[in-house]
Amino acid sequence: MPRCCACAGPDADRARTHLAALTGAPAPTGAPAALLPAEPGFATGPFTVDGTTAVGEVTLHNRPELLAALAAAGSPAPAGCPDGELLLRLWLRLGADGLRRADGMFALAVVDGADLVLVRDHTGTRTLFYARADGCWAASTSLRALRHWPALGTGLNLAAVRSFLTFAYLPGEETLLRGVHEALPGRVLRLAADGTARQEPFWEPAERLPDGGAPPAATYARELRGLLEQATARRLPEGGPVGVLLSGGVDSSLVTALAAELHNHPVHTYSISFGDQLPNELGYSGLVADHCGTRHRILSVSGEEVAARLADTVALLDSPVGDPLTVPNLMLAEAVAADGITVALNGEGGDPVYGGPKNLPMLVHEMHRDDPAPEARAEAYLRSYRKCYEDLPRLLTADALRALADEPQPRRFVAPYLAPGPMHALLNQLLHCNLRTKGAHHILTKVERLTASRGVQGRSPLFDRRVVDHAFATPPTLKLHGTVEKWVLKEAVRDLLPAAVVDRPKSGMRVPVQQWLSGPLRELSGELLLGRTARERGLVRPDTVRTWMRREGTLLPRQGGKLWLVLTLELWLRAYEL
Repeated sequence: MPRCCACAGPDADRARTHLAALTGAPAPTGAPAALLPAEPGFATGPFTVDGTTAVGEVTLHNRPELLAALAAAGSPAPAGCPDGELLLRLWLRLGADGLRRADGMFALAVVDGADLVLVRDHTGTRTLFYARADGCWAASTSLRALRHWPALGTGLNLAAVRSFLTFAYLPGEETLLRGVHEALPGRVLRLAADGTARQEPFWEPAERLPDGGAPPAATYARELRGLLEQATARRLPEGGPVGVLLSGGVDSSLVTALAAELHNHPVHTYSISFGDQLPNELGYSGLVADHCGTRHRILSVSGEEVAARLADTVALLDSPVGDPLTVPNLMLAEAVAADGITVALNGEGGDPVYGGPKNLPMLVHEMHRDDPAPEARAEAYLRSYRKCYEDLPRLLTADALRALADEPQPRRFVAPYLAPGPMHALLNQLLHCNLRTKGAHHILTKVERLTASRGVQGRSPLFDRRVVDHAFATPPTLKLHGTVEKWVLKEAVRDLLPAAVVDRPKSGMRVPVQQWLSGPLRELSGELLLGRTARERGLVRPDTVRTWMRREGTLLPRQGGKLWLVLTLELWLRAYEL
């Protein structure tokens, strides 16, 4: 996958040499700061505008609008300039407003004098990591690049281990590498030569609910339909077919229907099967494919394939994701690439911002909670993930627990979203939290990394920032309408899809994690989690792991998912030599 590196600061020459050797680029000389491109592809640069140099991974979906904005500001961009250069020009000429107008997927690193400025897109599709050593800052879209920066003395960040076991991903700026951080989405992060860091938001969703009489519900649905059409149209490739990852749920189905309606080239759809013996959504995905006239493929995924490919797949991710769909997701990307398609749309985003079912445990808790303390809500949110949070006292070793005693608690990542602030309605607080944690640090980044590793751009129309803005301007009762989840989203596309798809309850695809762990992955899990390397690292207790592997104790029936987290973590740590 193409990745970018950058460095800046008074001692940049030394870091510049290290990163140049890492990427295979010649080391620039005679400048106080340098930006270094990785291999060609999604990464572009370096490019210089008015003496300011940048490099990045930038894909913009609304170039005509942005070119017009620059022309209106008296700074027209050269015809055919790359997206990264266009984004740099927007920032230099229009500042935060220019970035806010940009619709796309981007991570941009800019040398601004002796400072290094990092910009990550609105919702967090592409990532940037940064660290400081030997008096200079370094940043890269590749965590592995920073891991091998000789100036950086790093090691395992134990607090991030606890966060991962709590969430099944890392929900904020921390990484599993000590001293290495992730830039947050929708922010301009300025890393100054004196070692200080300052960030300013250029976009954050805001609750904009009517004070008096609200418009009719049909108005919200009609406005959303227009935004969905625009978001999908902007993400369609020019001059060729498009792929859509189709699960059969309403979100991926509506993206399929819109792509089929708006694209004048073939639409290919791809679904996953784990075998006829398991509950699945293939009937719904097949119904949608027939209804929309797509060229449909079903990929069969066996436990043996998952076992054979899991380690290599985990190694592709800059931060581990405890999602058992990682290998199937990679196989979907490979199928898309094999068909000669370079852009694949997906339906990710409907649940996080339009009121999907994962909010229901928190809403039920709120009805019955008797602890008024603000942190009680954050604590309940962590438990609602149903991962390893409540198991940490018996999962982590005594040494690990002692080392964590004075570390900040994981609830710090969610507490700011779950109190009155930008959002006042409880449902909007939950959705805001979903967007800024799971959306930015799990859903989007997992899809982008795995698809990009096979030369495919994974694009998510439902994470379009105008669609997200509309969600937080819609009354909560139209998102969770009685017992109907995502009501306004469904109403917006009701005419596009069969009623059986729009009105069906969300069931989700059942992933046979426990079957894999008891079958093809059993031997590998035992070797990895109970072997000498894991024991010497001293993170998890072997007796607890053995209990989970035997399917004993009080964890039934979710011990398979928890064991999957521990296995994913171990594979990632080995891939990164930690």
